[in-house]
Amino acid sequence: MSTRQTGIKKIAENRKAFHDYFVLERFEAGIELAGTEVKSIRAGQVNLKDCFCMIKDGELFVRGMHISPYEHGNIFNRDPVRPRRLLMHKKEINKLQARVMQDGVALIPLSLYFLNSRVKVELGLCKGKKLYDKRESDAQRESKREMDRIMKERNRPI
Repeated sequence: MSTRQTGIKKIAENRKAFHDYFVLERFEAGIELAGTEVKSIRAGQVNLKDCFCMIKDGELFVRGMHISPYEHGNIFNRDPVRPRRLLMHKKEINKLQARVMQDGVALIPLSLYFLNSRVKVELGLCKGKKLYDKRESDAQRESKREMDRIMKERNRPI
């Protein structure tokens, strides 16, 4: 076994995206980062809440991802919300661009994680939820929680 770290370690998740969008498809992309940003991500100082992806000149960028400055980074720290380039094959980017332009869907970062010591972003091809869809999913979640609670009470020994 090599000295490299193996496996997946989840860093951050965009829970708001699951509330606001239906996820149609998922993709994995690398991300171009500076050294102090990687250290800050290892410390868990990243926020995906209001970020989105855009395709410009055949390149994929993530905007609005907040990576807090590394406290020991001094002059090497970068702007916390600067646009960061995502790394995917050109064919995949072109296919995504066609889907986004045609279907009225958005590319939203769903999670950020380490895969074999490399930072990866999970992108979702998402379609926006209407207010009634959000209410419906909240009601389903509540009913599932209620059923789980009742089942737990019934299966408890007396």
